[in-house]
Amino acid sequence: MAIKLSNATLPDLPEDVARPTYDRSKLSPGILHIGLGNFHRAHQSWYLHRLFQQGLCMDWAIVGAGVRAYDSTMREKMLAQDCLTTLIELDPSGRSAEVVGSMIDYVEVAEGNGPLIARMSEPDIRIVALTVTEGGYYIDPATNGFDAQHPDIKHDVANPETPKTAFGAMVAALRRRRDSGVGPFTGQCCDNLQGNGAILQQTVVSLARLQDPDLADWIEANCTFPNSMVDCIVPATGPKEMALVKDFGIDDAVPVTHENFRQWVIEDNFCAGRPDWDKAGATFSDDVHAYETMKIRILNGGHQVISDPGEILSVETIYGCMQHELIGALFDKVEMQEIVPHVHPVPGMTPDAYVELIRQRFSNPEIVDTSRRVAFDGSSRHPGFVLPVVRDGLAAGTPVEGLALVEALWARMCEGTREDGTVIEPNDPVWDALQAKAKEAKDRPRVWLEMRQTYGDLADQPRFAAAFEKWLAMIWADGTDAALRTYLES
Repeated sequence: MAIKLSNATLPDLPEDVARPTYDRSKLSPGILHIGLGNFHRAHQSWYLHRLFQQGLCMDWAIVGAGVRAYDSTMREKMLAQDCLTTLIELDPSGRSAEVVGSMIDYVEVAEGNGPLIARMSEPDIRIVALTVTEGGYYIDPATNGFDAQHPDIKHDVANPETPKTAFGAMVAALRRRRDSGVGPFTGQCCDNLQGNGAILQQTVVSLARLQDPDLADWIEANCTFPNSMVDCIVPATGPKEMALVKDFGIDDAVPVTHENFRQWVIEDNFCAGRPDWDKAGATFSDDVHAYETMKIRILNGGHQVISDPGEILSVETIYGCMQHELIGALFDKVEMQEIVPHVHPVPGMTPDAYVELIRQRFSNPEIVDTSRRVAFDGSSRHPGFVLPVVRDGLAAGTPVEGLALVEALWARMCEGTREDGTVIEPNDPVWDALQAKAKEAKDRPRVWLEMRQTYGDLADQPRFAAAFEKWLAMIWADGTDAALRTYLES
């Protein structure tokens, strides 16, 4: 029988399951984290847990929080097991399990976010961190500036004490902290965004400025928003993962599986103190941008290169995509010929070596990471991970044929059917709009590039636009295999 996970049952877990060696009752909070999904619990939470295992930084435990309906369900599940999480490492050489105990509470999720605002206003909270997905920062894709016209933002401007968004709640809490003399906190973005700290700062300060310009000035002068690069492949949890945790003898309502690799590079810019994450393997660096660029372009961009053809060709997993004769070869050629030329080395790692590392990680047969999950939210991921490389290639005169093919494959995927005739269920926050454009682009490919909010002026760049039109027409006329073979043989 699997043992129900809780503080009381930690001593009863099977001997091969690692668990906290520290006294969790001695932990006190220092970080409030918004967005308690799998990635946070396998990454940032794990680094803090590793510090606690060394008896360090025990006043930096995590208080969980959220602003969506999903978060209420997560809160109930987490509190029922004392905020513990089982992490299962999927290494080709063998699986292992570890219970992580760095989170100690979860704020009530309520309309208007009153409990969240109140908790962030308390002096023990010195860092407010977020993982809310790349598309969650209210960025206008046409300008990369703040989207002040979004209905959520308009609501928060009109209702500053009962906001809908995490950022409105942060602004409300900072107003209280300023007025009470508690002082600022650090805002720490943990999402896959280039310059993620700067983007978080843009969102928070811009929203504050629409409400109270003096408060916006105070936030700019006193709060810090460090940039960081986060990396760990963390699949979604489904029936397979739920069965796997029970195989370890644990009854955990929210287990997480992950690969045997983690990286966290952080700008050391914390206005109210921070844990010594470097003592748990993180890297503090003044050049986070170089690490970010390498990872976002090669890993995250590489995910987009393979996940869309995987969906079209009914290849269910990223491992399967890498084993596929054509999709795996597409990854190799696009990475080495079209992405690597626009990536600089970082200490201890060249772009070529990083491509090989990513190839190995994507090829881990133990990681059941679906093409569908990786292809999700292409409307944010393609502009963030792929199109900047296209622009660099056009400016430098380097090849962009493969990247044009990648964009054509995305357009084909968004039409909503696979080549075997099965339906691709909606997989983007703006799926209906994308699908309408994709169907129209079947007969007139250029209409896809005319989505200015995504592509800007790329429809007006003849070298890229002509290649895109050629590939999308070929995909529809001859099939994805034919297009991939034509590119690989060129």
